[in-house]
Amino acid sequence: MGDPRGFLKHDREGVAYRPVAERLEDWREVQTDFPEAKTRTQASRCMDCGIPFCNDGCPLGNIIPDWNDLVFRGKWEDALSRLHSTNNFPEFTGLVCPAPCEQACVLGINDDPVTIKQVEWEIIRKGWSEGWVRPVKPERRSGRSVAVVGSGPAGLSAAQQLTRAGHTVTVFEKADRIGGLLRYGIPDFKLEKWIIDRRLEQMREEGVSFQAGVHVGRDLSVPELRRGFDAVLLCMGSEQPRDLPVEGRELAGVEYAMDFLPQQNRRVAGDAVDAAREILATDKHVVILGGGDTGSDCVGTSHRQGARSVTSIELLPQPPQGRHASEPWPLPMRMTFNVSSSHAEGGEREYAVMTKRFQGEGGRVKSLHGVRVDFDRDALQRPVMQSMREVPGSEFEIPADLVLLAMGFIHPVHEGLVEGLGVELDPRGNVKASTRDFTTSEPGVFAAGDVRRGQSLVVWAQWEGREAARAVDAYLAGDSKLPSRNRYV
Repeated sequence: MGDPRGFLKHDREGVAYRPVAERLEDWREVQTDFPEAKTRTQASRCMDCGIPFCNDGCPLGNIIPDWNDLVFRGKWEDALSRLHSTNNFPEFTGLVCPAPCEQACVLGINDDPVTIKQVEWEIIRKGWSEGWVRPVKPERRSGRSVAVVGSGPAGLSAAQQLTRAGHTVTVFEKADRIGGLLRYGIPDFKLEKWIIDRRLEQMREEGVSFQAGVHVGRDLSVPELRRGFDAVLLCMGSEQPRDLPVEGRELAGVEYAMDFLPQQNRRVAGDAVDAAREILATDKHVVILGGGDTGSDCVGTSHRQGARSVTSIELLPQPPQGRHASEPWPLPMRMTFNVSSSHAEGGEREYAVMTKRFQGEGGRVKSLHGVRVDFDRDALQRPVMQSMREVPGSEFEIPADLVLLAMGFIHPVHEGLVEGLGVELDPRGNVKASTRDFTTSEPGVFAAGDVRRGQSLVVWAQWEGREAARAVDAYLAGDSKLPSRNRYV
């Protein structure tokens, strides 16, 4: 390493954010950038640890010690090349990834881990500003065609890899703009959309064709799809939301989070929203059911829309600070208390609460009735869901003019394309395909990302897209020279 004692000389400096009072007045990125000197200092904390567990902690297999060392030495363009060797879009992961790499950092055993995610963002930020990110065109065309259905992180990663392998790639997206989850699932204050647009322009120059506003299985029939392409890669995500079948669910104002969030993204883009279906938090008591990333995004969006109050409710108990006993290093920390930038902006967070019913007036929701719950614990002190029980006398009522269901997604939407293709599903309702070759039960049809694995992270979607592209390339060409970081083969 460039400075083998860097981790002894320098403390971690994590991501900084714009002041709350300032950022609540706009929809711009909340995260601030590092100056170059600080980035190099933070990169110098990367240890000569022998076995870089961060490589395995990162689903993409990013070669993190290499580009940390190159950044410390000021070799930024080389660092970008090393980063791009495993990650098509480091600006996406550099902004929205929860950084499992940092949780696996060896330094994190007894100290604060390296600021890997921020260094990643600074590398790609400098790459764009210096003009180092350029189209990569194939030397020759294969004459084979691929349809990629879905333009989220899995679809875009796969499309870029397949185009660079020489195939003619068309990306279909049912929404009016390309980007999938990145475009309409993540608020602008976490990922501004010009960041997506500049990548799309690069991909167009490389030869990718984008078809927005085309709902495959409806606007384009399944027989037409199969006749028009040599291979089909499904990357539609997991869009069937988990519902809450309790009394009052039918009341107006009880909405899915993913009906609420995209509307604001459209407003920021300057698009009109159907007034009859408009969902706004302005001057309302907002209750958000679900404590994950989607719930956090609803919190930040509600604050910016001028909600009267914002309350997040989670069914499980509050997780502990730091590592849980069931997740020893270097495992990802899923059961740990997290304060997102949106949570830091205000609002209440309630844990171990079950919603019993919604009460309304004139057909609109006005309050939520809940009860506190308790759980038995297993040998590792994890709550046992089957033991959940109501705490006697803990019933309560809170005002709720808008309830947002952010409780996750159960599987991809089956109606239309999935049913039309006749692909086999796994027991959870996802499209069945292995991580070895990503093939489905239908010849020439592949699946990657959340449509295959269920709801997950952007970084996993990008990995699946890259690996599935290699599988499709091998199917079409008999072999593939695309790079692979597949730990499951």
